[in-house]
Amino acid sequence: MNSDFTIAVHSLVYLAYLPDHMASSESIAENVCTNSARIRKMMSCLRNKGYVKTKEGVGGGYILACNPEEVSLADIYITVSHGTLKPKWCTGDPEKKCVISSNTQLVMDQILDEAELYYEKYLENITLSAFLEKIKRCP
Repeated sequence: MNSDFTIAVHSLVYLAYLPDHMASSESIAENVCTNSARIRKMMSCLRNKGYVKTKEGVGGGYILACNPEEVSLADIYITVSHGTLKPKWCTGDPEKKCVISSNTQLVMDQILDEAELYYEKYLENITLSAFLEKIKRCP
């Protein structure tokens, strides 16, 4: 799994924390501790799904376009990271006569597909709003 999911959640929760406030890619990047180009790429994906709106020019940036009480972390995960739990590298060789080498990847893929479904099901119970509330309760 890559860091896209964490960056997307952090960015959206940051915007939820500043309701009706326009935030530049630079201010989001500073808060997330990454570069603004990476934020712009992520925000483009989130904008395409309707989670944020953008305004160009002076005073422009990103603003939350969704209700944080209705958007779950599963929604965000599916948008930016679905399928990343499974590595792109494959193990074994399906052409070999060895039962282990020829079937390990098939079984591993099944396990990781099931794990991703369980993970998404778990994330369905956490909204952006609930995530923000957990942050506010941190010491």
